[in-house]
Amino acid sequence: MKDKFNNAIGPQVRTPKVGASKILPFLAAASLLGGLQTATQFFAQSLQYHAALGPSFHNLYAPWAILTWAGKWYSDSPEAFMRAGGFGITVATVSLLALTITKMVQINSAKINPFLHGSARWANKKDIQDAGLLQRPTKKIDALLGRHAAGQEGVYVGAWLDKKGKLHYLRHNGPEHVLTYAPTRSGKGVGLVIPTLLSWPHSALITDLKGELWALTAGWRKQHAGNKVLRFEPTTLKGSVRWNPLDEIRISTEFEVGDVQNLATLIVDPDGKGLESHWHKTSQALLVGIILHALYKAKNEGTTASLPEVDAMLADTNKPIEELWMEMTTYAHVNGHVHPVVGASARDMMDRPEEEAGSVLSTAKSYLALYRDPVVAHNVARSEFSIKDLMNYDDPVSLYIVTTPNDKPRLRPLVRILINMVVRLLAGKVEFEHIQSEVRFKKTYKHRLLGMLELAPENWTGS
Repeated sequence: MKDKFNNAIGPQVRTPKVGASKILPFLAAASLLGGLQTATQFFAQSLQYHAALGPSFHNLYAPWAILTWAGKWYSDSPEAFMRAGGFGITVATVSLLALTITKMVQINSAKINPFLHGSARWANKKDIQDAGLLQRPTKKIDALLGRHAAGQEGVYVGAWLDKKGKLHYLRHNGPEHVLTYAPTRSGKGVGLVIPTLLSWPHSALITDLKGELWALTAGWRKQHAGNKVLRFEPTTLKGSVRWNPLDEIRISTEFEVGDVQNLATLIVDPDGKGLESHWHKTSQALLVGIILHALYKAKNEGTTASLPEVDAMLADTNKPIEELWMEMTTYAHVNGHVHPVVGASARDMMDRPEEEAGSVLSTAKSYLALYRDPVVAHNVARSEFSIKDLMNYDDPVSLYIVTTPNDKPRLRPLVRILINMVVRLLAGKVEFEHIQSEVRFKKTYKHRLLGMLELAPENWTGS
């Protein structure tokens, strides 16, 4: 017998009528009986209720009397019987047709949900297995070949207690996102995050407030998961790897302007609310030109461009800002010529009224103030890893982004730049391949990447 689930949550507000399905057969039988009665009475009337028809109750005969009379006198009056039968069939047909139409209207009519809060219910074992969160019984051939069944690895999302009292961990191993929403100190870390990091064998990107996850899981990931573990903590001089966002710009390619524009947008829009004002838009355009100028100048002179260097160019106290605009419009960026985007950016500043140009410049410099901190400047001056290493290094890579509660607000723009670049550079393109007349996703990486990101509600809009 199939399991019939009670899907109700909360009190029932409508009770289905018991026995309603029995009305339909009764009405159908009544229609047929009505047809017989019509045929009987029509035939009796045609004979003017002759005494040979037998006794009646005020000239009303039993419905089935026509069948008895047909057995006796059909050969004597076939036409009379045919006419009576035609009337009876017509009455029965019309009645059955009306009944069918009424039933169809009822079926297609909207029905009130008998449950106050919908039809949700707790999942059973089959539901959990169908969702891929619980391991199915592994076949012998799978065990021999070393295949992993669903639920053997992946992100921990919960647990399920079966009827025998055995606890089964639920794990998601698909490409979909997993969102856990719960109050502070409710057990997200110890129940889901830490178990996942102590079992996930591939690469991982982890936001780590106060360095707790680094202390608890980095050792296991290095020793047992074979990961190269990196700690990026911009506000410390000890134990942090260094990463320069400008090293991720694909300079001298068709992507260079788009990469710089995306970076400049992240710098002037740290909360992800969009470039709403005139000053946001103009300072973003200025930063695009300055960053491209710094990149090409460093490339030609054999040095390294960085965001602290960009800020130093804009805030140089030893020369007027007009000299920078002149340099940008005369420097040989590409094959002895000025880069068109750099030259246009400088020309925009030269053509602006003095007060407007000063406001645009001060707005742009305000977004680079973070990199005047010498510790932060040191940690973003050069790169000891690249974003592509997360999925294409020889070994899996685990990158922990460590921030302290005191520094979290001011470091938000830098952290957002890093996470955005990871998504844009590693998940910005999907490739396909043809295998035996089938189109499939083409794997272009060595290692899967898990993004274990903790986002506070105030960061959701911009993250």
